[in-house]
Formats: sequence, C-alpha cells, structure tokens
Amino acid sequence: MGQGLWREARNQQLQQEYGEHWDAGPGLDGDPQDLGMEMGVNPGQAPPSPGVRDLPPHPHPRRHPQHCQGADIYQLLRARRGKEQQGFIDLEMLPPELSITILSYLNATDLCLASCVWQDLGHDEYLWQGLCKSTWGHCSIYNRRLPYGFSYRRLYMMLDEGSLTFNANHQEGISYFMSKGILVDHPKEQAKFIFCTRTLNWKMLRVYLDERRDVLDELVTLHNFSNQFLPNALRDFFRHIHAPEERGEYLETLITKFSHRFCACNPVLVRDVGLSPDAVYVLCYSLILLSIDLTSPHVKNKMSKREFIRNTRHAAQNISEDFVGHLYDNIYLIGHVAA
Repeated sequence: MGQGLWREARNQQLQQEYGEHWDAGPGLDGDPQDLGMEMGVNPGQAPPSPGVRDLPPHPHPRRHPQHCQGADIYQLLRARRGKEQQGFIDLEMLPPELSITILSYLNATDLCLASCVWQDLGHDEYLWQGLCKSTWGHCSIYNRRLPYGFSYRRLYMMLDEGSLTFNANHQEGISYFMSKGILVDHPKEQAKFIFCTRTLNWKMLRVYLDERRDVLDELVTLHNFSNQFLPNALRDFFRHIHAPEERGEYLETLITKFSHRFCACNPVLVRDVGLSPDAVYVLCYSLILLSIDLTSPHVKNKMSKREFIRNTRHAAQNISEDFVGHLYDNIYLIGHVAA
C-alpha cells in the first residue's frame, strides 16, 4: 500500500514539475538521484507530497529506486527531450556512400523534397545516375557521349514521365522516349529497354509487342535459357513477356518463339533427351494446362501424375517417362508457369 502511494505521488509530482524543469538543465540532464536532490529529496527517500509526508515508512524499503515507475517516466521525458533537440539524423554527417544508399530508396518526388534539405546530396550526379540505371537498365542515351552540363537528375525525371506516359498509351510513351533522345528507333534498342525495365505496365507492353513483332523477336533473343529446366525457363520467359489471359494467336506465337529459343540455348539437352522445337511446343501447352488444373480452385478432380504422363506422351512420344514425371513434380511443388 505504501509503495503504491509513494509511486503514484512521485509520478504526479514529476508531471507537475516537468514544465518547470524542462529548461532547468541539471534536473533533467543529470542523474535521477540529482533530480531528487534538486527537489529536496534524499536518494532513496520518497518525495514530499501532500498526503504522503505523514505516512509511516514502509517496513521493507526498496533498495533500487531507479527501477521504479517514477524513474521510467524520468527516462521517457529525458529521451523525448533529446529527440526534440536532435531531430532526424543529418545525412550530411554520415559517410557519402551511406547517405547515397539511403537516398537511393526514395522515388523521384521524395528525392526532390530531400534535395531541398540536403542540397549537396540531393544534387549528387552519382546518386541520380545509379537510380536511372537501376530502374531503367538500358537506354540508348547511356551509350552516347553526353554533352557538357548533362544532368542525370533531369534524365530521371524524363524517364519517369515517359514510363507514366507509356502506361497510359504505349504509342505516345515510345514516341516520348524517342523525341527526348532516350531511345533510338531500332527494334533491338527498344527490346533491350523493355527487357531491363520494370516500370512498364504489362498490359500496355503486351499490346505493344503484339503490334511490333520485330521488337518481340529481338526481346526473345535476349533470354538465355542455358541449363534451365523447362518449367523454370518458361516462368522466366513469362516474367518478361506476360502471357495473354486467353488462348489465341498471340499465345501460340509466344510459345513457338520460346520453343525455338529454348532448343537453341540447350543443344546438349536436345541431343540427350530428344527434344525438338515441336516437342517443346507440346510440353509448354501441357505445362500450362497442368498449371491451371492444379492451381485453379474450380477444378475439383486434380490431374494425377500418371494421367499427366500418359496424356503428354501421347502427344510427344520421344520424351522419356522420367522427364515428363519431373515436369509434373515441378508444377506440383512450385506452381503455375505463367503466374
């Protein structure tokens, strides 16, 4: 009972005296015992408070008053004052490499705001160059001799604006990149730009590639499927070139191009397993159908491994049973190839 009253009284008095001692200096900057002595209280003795002075001492006084609730409030107030005095960490006081790494996680809008505070860091060309090349890995302008006074910060703004324009209208977006000199009108350069960029909307990208088959051909040749298992290679392919939602001529074109590229990258596998572009074409469709069958909640009776092997070998008789079984295991354990 006595300890509870003592803690409550001390908390109340600290809250009352907090405003007076905020700028006092020694009371809040010193040791908790100095705070008690400044209030006229000896260390280990309860502070004077109305209704508490006449209470008899507790028969078992606390040996470590610094662990009481009053000391916790003191530490809280002291930490709060320290935060208000120090504010946020000044990035200019950190090593430049660390500061630039921190700023690299911001987008263009936040970086512009940060540059108002940290002008030297916010206008660092190495920072903006790294941001441009990490977001848009390839641009035609990177390979040209840059004029005097060239700003990567300005280039970042144009790349960001061009990506937003492309996501709204793919034709206007490509025209914007070429008008600013960021891209040249060549299928290979545009394919490299698409392959190394992750900010383009996949729906607009699919429409653009369907219209520009020359860019699609160059984009397929940028993939390297050497020593990759067929389902994993198909996932990697659809990660850059999203599959259409419905089966049609465009999907058939994608799978045909993938089949020829996969065989070209794996001549040893073609010789040992007996693969051919036509066989890979059949296996790709089988993998897509199996992915839908195993992952769709609407399919109640899932295809078994034996059924998949039997159905696939009817269409591709030269493929071994073990190889087809490994294909099933991959889809069963990892998931959809076009997710």
